[in-house]
Amino acid sequence: MLLTEIDHVAIAVFDLEAAVSFYETAFGATVEHREVVDSDGVEEALLKVADSYIQLTAATHDESPIAKYLAKRGEGIHHVGYRVDDCAVALQSMVAAGAKPIDEAPRPGSRGTTVAFVHPKGAFGTLIELVQE
Repeated sequence: MLLTEIDHVAIAVFDLEAAVSFYETAFGATVEHREVVDSDGVEEALLKVADSYIQLTAATHDESPIAKYLAKRGEGIHHVGYRVDDCAVALQSMVAAGAKPIDEAPRPGSRGTTVAFVHPKGAFGTLIELVQE
């Protein structure tokens, strides 16, 4: 089994501060990690839930993938991040099974991780992020 656990569920939001405030008020959640990922055009806030995260993510500019997603679909679940021991091996396995990679090779992700995205086409309609800590 290449998947070790769910790393995060990413939720695209227009207003990151409002979303963080909602999760703090509704669930008593606290932000464990916050980061701007310039290469992806996003700012994220990670809320720890057991050994996984809720990743609230907002666009930092109008041309980012999150901005385009929000313009087309509105707020909501954007992708699921699966934790793996070896991102390259997991990506290769998915491609061999017929998945369409967005990232041809793993790349640096937030909080010091290595990541690769797989397109929803070929993954039963779900954008998948492979995450190696």
